[in-house]
Amino acid sequence: MDYDFSFFLAIASLVTGVIWLLYSLYLKQHPDKKDQPDPIIVEYAKSFFPVIFLVFLLRSFLVEPFRIPSGSMMPTLLVGDFILVNKFKYGIRIPVINKKIFDVDKPERGDIVVFRFPRDPSVDYIKRLIGLPGDHIVYKNKQLYVNGQPVPRSYVGRYQGIGGGKNMTGAQEYIEDLTGVKHHILRVNRMPGVSRDYVVPAGQYYMMGDNRDNSNDSRYWGTVPEENLVGKAFFIWMNFDWDTATKFGLNRVGTVLE
Repeated sequence: MDYDFSFFLAIASLVTGVIWLLYSLYLKQHPDKKDQPDPIIVEYAKSFFPVIFLVFLLRSFLVEPFRIPSGSMMPTLLVGDFILVNKFKYGIRIPVINKKIFDVDKPERGDIVVFRFPRDPSVDYIKRLIGLPGDHIVYKNKQLYVNGQPVPRSYVGRYQGIGGGKNMTGAQEYIEDLTGVKHHILRVNRMPGVSRDYVVPAGQYYMMGDNRDNSNDSRYWGTVPEENLVGKAFFIWMNFDWDTATKFGLNRVGTVLE
């Protein structure tokens, strides 16, 4: 979906830019036409090209907005959160074809990552990066192990859900310490846990949702190739949830993601 929108922005930038350029060349060859009003299509091209091209550059190389549609990352991300994603964190890529041209930084365990779903690259997913290439990941009896070590967690209490996430009310909330990255997770005792034992292949990443019993993640469909990574989520700039009484979750605005 985002892939299609990036393609649309690229084509729109190209078309409006070419129209403006060709008319500028035409005026150079016909200076007597400079005092005449520009054709309507040229007026539109001159007006829209700078805006479209700027949006294209921002979305392709700097930051991109996303909206959270589900509760798989609760309680870190709620339904209706609008987030910003750092697009250059994991390397500079050629827009549309998504080919990396050089590295900037490496993904780190604990990052909140937006990526293209391996089974359908037109769909964007967001999960937490649990396993790096070569890591041995075990999930058993709802306990996460990384390279043979249990990931520490401390109990917070019963979770109180709101809006689109109110069905998670009563879940157990923990603070998990994923090799120095502390974050909140949810667990539902009444739901059966899935067991997995997996060694992450080279060039792949193991992803899990913070809402451990309500997340379609690497435990079910495998790892994410490096080329599918879109960027690192780092900021909540708005929240709008149709299921809440106030709609706007102003207390979520300005939240820095960890």
